[in-house]
Amino acid sequence: MWATLGKFIVSFLTGGSLEKILDVINQKMDSDVKKEELKADVTETWIKAQASLLVGRTWWFQLLFVIPLGLWWTSVILDSVLGYFSWWNHVTYALPSPLNDWAAWIISALFIVDGSKAVLGRWSK
Repeated sequence: MWATLGKFIVSFLTGGSLEKILDVINQKMDSDVKKEELKADVTETWIKAQASLLVGRTWWFQLLFVIPLGLWWTSVILDSVLGYFSWWNHVTYALPSPLNDWAAWIISALFIVDGSKAVLGRWSK
């Protein structure tokens, strides 16, 4: 049961990309030895990429901070836009004093850093 649940979670998070790649290798290659070597190399590369993603700061930071803050800001925007209608009964409360300022600075810094990475990445090519 736990193995099935684990496979479902991994395939949900990764879109089942490893299984698709291995299926293509099985269909396109003739030699069994080369096929198994290539599958082992692809699997090793995939596992290393997934491990570096999960260990990195970006994944956990986005999961625990950016996504909830984005949902809160979405609620604020919806409340601002739909608040003019009489059928909208929702009220979104502001974050406490220091958190509101910190959130704005951190999200701004993320956009600046990610934007700078994209620009520098294009210049370096």
